[in-house]
Amino acid sequence: MKIQRRNKAHPEFSLAAMTDVILLMLIFFMITSSAANQSAIEVKLPQTGSIDDNIPNPMTVSVKTDGTYYVDDKPVSRELVEQTIVGNLQNKTAKSFTIRADENTMHKDVVFLMEIAEKNKLNIAIATVKE
Repeated sequence: MKIQRRNKAHPEFSLAAMTDVILLMLIFFMITSSAANQSAIEVKLPQTGSIDDNIPNPMTVSVKTDGTYYVDDKPVSRELVEQTIVGNLQNKTAKSFTIRADENTMHKDVVFLMEIAEKNKLNIAIATVKE
């Protein structure tokens, strides 16, 4: 004799709740990702006519008008800049950094960073702002 259950469970899955969670996560990550790229060092970046978005670099080196250097917002003397950059990028897969120089910074300070990149075979990007 075959016995059948009369109350079979019919599980249903509602996508509305999952959609809400995904949209909230998307908004959260969009807001935090834009805030995470801001630097605390105040420099007035040079302007450019066109902008090409590049892959974000793991490190930024800022140069102020008085020639002071900051590696990831930490002040570093000119003598230790190369050692700090190479040491920080040693374990990174992307061997690159962004130069954030004030538009009134002396050219020799930026060239100094470019020479470090060339000597150690590092890629560089120069930060600018759109007009």
